[in-house]
Amino acid sequence: MDSGTLSIKKWVVMYPVYINSKKTVAEGRRISLSKSCENPNCIEISDCCKHLKLPSAVEIDKAYPRDYMQVGRVRVQLKREDGTLVNPAITSRKQLMQKIAELVPRHPERVKKQESQKAKKQEPQATTSTAGTSSKSGKGGKKKR
Repeated sequence: MDSGTLSIKKWVVMYPVYINSKKTVAEGRRISLSKSCENPNCIEISDCCKHLKLPSAVEIDKAYPRDYMQVGRVRVQLKREDGTLVNPAITSRKQLMQKIAELVPRHPERVKKQESQKAKKQEPQATTSTAGTSSKSGKGGKKKR
C-alpha cells in the first residue's frame, strides 16, 4: 500500500444512510429527522465536502454493513496529520453530517431533477382531465343466484 491509501484510512467514513431521512435510527440514520435529507448519494456528499473545502474520497465498491444493498461511501478528512482541523467550522462528525444534509437538497443536479419532474407532472394532468370518463360503473361484483 502506498502512503496515500494509508492516510485515507484514518479519515472519517460517511455512508449516505447516516443522513437519509427515509431511514430509521435502527436502519442507520445518525442525525435527527428534521435535519436529514431524502435519499442522498455518494457523489452529492462528495460535492458538498468540496464545497466545504474538505478533502474527500468516494469508495463506490464499499457497502453499508447493515444493508449491503446500499453501495458506496465517502471518506472525509476532518483533521490533518498534526491534529489541526482542515475546516475550523466543522469540528466533529455530527457537525459534518448536519452541514452535508443541509447542502444536499441544494445540490445542482438535485435541483435540475426536481424541475424536470415538476414539468413532467404538469403535462399529463392537462391531458388526463379531458379523456378520463368510463362507461362502466364502479360498483360491480359477483351476482347471487
